[in-house]
Amino acid sequence: MKHFLFTALALLLACSAFAQVADSTEKEQIRYNQYGVPVNRKPLFSEERNGVLVFESRNEDYKIWLDSRVQVDGAAFFGENPDYDPIGNGVSIRRARFAVKAQVTKDWYGEVDLDFANGILELKDAFLMYSGIKNLEIQAGNFKEGFSMESTTTSRYLPFMERPMVVQTFAPSRHIGAQLKTNLNWFMAAAGVFFQAVEDAEIRTNVEDNNKDYGRSTGYSVTAKVVAMPFYQDRHKGLHIGLAGSYRTPKSDMATSEFGGVRYSTRTATSINRKKYIDTDVIKDVHHDLLYGAELAAYFGGLRMQGEYIGNLTFLNNPVPTVTGETSRLYFSGWYAHVGYLLFGGKQRYNTHDGEFTQPSRGRNWGDIEILFRYDYLTLNSAPVYGGSGQNYSAGLNYYINNNIKIMLNYMYSDHDRFANGKGKLLVGHDASGTPTKDYTKVVDSPRTAGVDYHTLSVRFEIDF
Repeated sequence: MKHFLFTALALLLACSAFAQVADSTEKEQIRYNQYGVPVNRKPLFSEERNGVLVFESRNEDYKIWLDSRVQVDGAAFFGENPDYDPIGNGVSIRRARFAVKAQVTKDWYGEVDLDFANGILELKDAFLMYSGIKNLEIQAGNFKEGFSMESTTTSRYLPFMERPMVVQTFAPSRHIGAQLKTNLNWFMAAAGVFFQAVEDAEIRTNVEDNNKDYGRSTGYSVTAKVVAMPFYQDRHKGLHIGLAGSYRTPKSDMATSEFGGVRYSTRTATSINRKKYIDTDVIKDVHHDLLYGAELAAYFGGLRMQGEYIGNLTFLNNPVPTVTGETSRLYFSGWYAHVGYLLFGGKQRYNTHDGEFTQPSRGRNWGDIEILFRYDYLTLNSAPVYGGSGQNYSAGLNYYINNNIKIMLNYMYSDHDRFANGKGKLLVGHDASGTPTKDYTKVVDSPRTAGVDYHTLSVRFEIDF
């Protein structure tokens, strides 16, 4: 009996001790956040994936990674007419991007992307996305509107240092909004409603002043795009056919004195030359404008071709006189086409999820070199607004050293018409004394008989990590 009691007591003490250890271990496993709330815990493992640091859970439901980019540019300009304003050579940090991206569950994704180029802070992407419905993505926040293939292509994979003039001028970039997108293998479609831009402090001040001082709404845009991708299953060749349209009202991100107007302009060659020769200045009293675009692209092995046409119809609230009568509609347009080829066996790659070219493969251990040619054209002349027109002939060499390092060399010859002298004005009629009249029977000639033409040689050193 004594032995039995002793054994029972020993077992009871052992169970009690085990329970205390288990309870202690369980308490040690509980973690709290800074707000005192118990949190779920999940171990992560880290990897370097093509030079990008990634943390991911074992079941792949959670993933977070850093996405940074530095682009260092330099440009020299020559051949311009000495009678015109000189163009200053220079260097700059074109982009210094830092982004954090996270797949927080299987269906929810978010990111925030900032640019610190040349010491100036700008907000780029800041959005969340839900993909829990089959073949559908729902996105809300600040991000690029789905319109132009060249515009939505990330700057790390652009074929030339700068996008063509027509894309810089008309293709909508990042705005606050919401978008639905579907991708059914060979077919992609996106549609969304968007509001004002939120790039920096100046734009935010404009929005707040328009709201506070005048009670003005932000304005809105409705943008949609469809893309067909024959041969989507073939990694060695492909075809891209896209159509896009956008209805846009004036936004409150413009200065209060310019509200209700739009301005179309572009820098021709690089961000280093700050002059905008092709520029309508502010077109006032705008009701809305319509954008429409068509795009065609193809690739086969190391060869790729891409082109887009973008048109703009700007509708005014009230007709304005011209030399041929009144008009309440202005028409502007432009297009580009480029071709590129990897010289040492590399292959072009195309992202069927987003409908755009991505990072190519390299044909040698030391990398690969791509040679490219591009022509682009833009006109902002539509009576009575003469913002100028121009065309560029460009050649490029891209040296893909590895997954993270790229060196770009671009040459461009820019040819402008006589109206491309910056901030194009309404061309009005004059009477015999030189006083402006309303009959618009005469047109003021531009003070220049030819546009500003010049050559540009530019280089970029880029690292993505």
